[in-house]
Amino acid sequence: MTEVEDASRQDQRLLYPEQRREFILTMLRTEGRVDATGIAEDLAVTNETVRKDLVFLEQSGLLRRVHGGAVPVGRLTYEPAVARRTGFAEEKTRIAKAALEHLPAGGSVLIDAGSTTARLADLFPRDREMTVYTNTLTIAASLLDRPLLTVYTFGGRIRPLTAAQVDHWAARSLGEINVDVAFLGANAVSVDRGLTTPDPAEAAVKRLMLSSARKRILLTDHSKFGCVSNCKHADLADIDLMITDEGADSRELKALRAAGVEVQLA
Repeated sequence: MTEVEDASRQDQRLLYPEQRREFILTMLRTEGRVDATGIAEDLAVTNETVRKDLVFLEQSGLLRRVHGGAVPVGRLTYEPAVARRTGFAEEKTRIAKAALEHLPAGGSVLIDAGSTTARLADLFPRDREMTVYTNTLTIAASLLDRPLLTVYTFGGRIRPLTAAQVDHWAARSLGEINVDVAFLGANAVSVDRGLTTPDPAEAAVKRLMLSSARKRILLTDHSKFGCVSNCKHADLADIDLMITDEGADSRELKALRAAGVEVQLA
């Protein structure tokens, strides 16, 4: 460590609580999330000191604590950047593996656009006969090397950010199918506002997916909890099962279960 870095850390140790909390809020505005351990290292204070600061800021209505750190209160989500789509890779893999248990014996499934649903497609078995419908070209392409699968897409306009097919052709095709299980995604999950996503056209397709499936399973990692985006596409009551990872905050899980959602942790 250089003398300058050492002096900086000595100065940080002298921060008053108000200065620490302002630092935390600044990081939250910049990064969209703060990691408690990282804050403790940056400020050269104990994890317990940071925990108390986060509790104080949460009680003041300035942030919401989650497992390992904090996020903004009622944060609004927009289109995910590449880093967000590829984040939480281990959690998404565990969720996808858990979802494999719900594949029907034969029959048909519907796979929504999304990074976790795409991981499910990557893990699909090669020795199962099944009909697969998806509104995402990249997911369809990933399944083409499984000779026992029959794969359909819906047509329609392709959204560049998600590779999802939307608008009239996709909606018309969805209206003509019935599947055993739909594996769905969402950009945001809120007890108050349900499932939401940034784009109206994609939200319209997601709504139709609900009515096309006998069983509807939401695959989502814990970073989506407590978030709200522009367009609502489902109530929590529309989902038969939610599969998420063990990083989910216990309070969020309690609220979801109190709202009647069956939650499976992966």
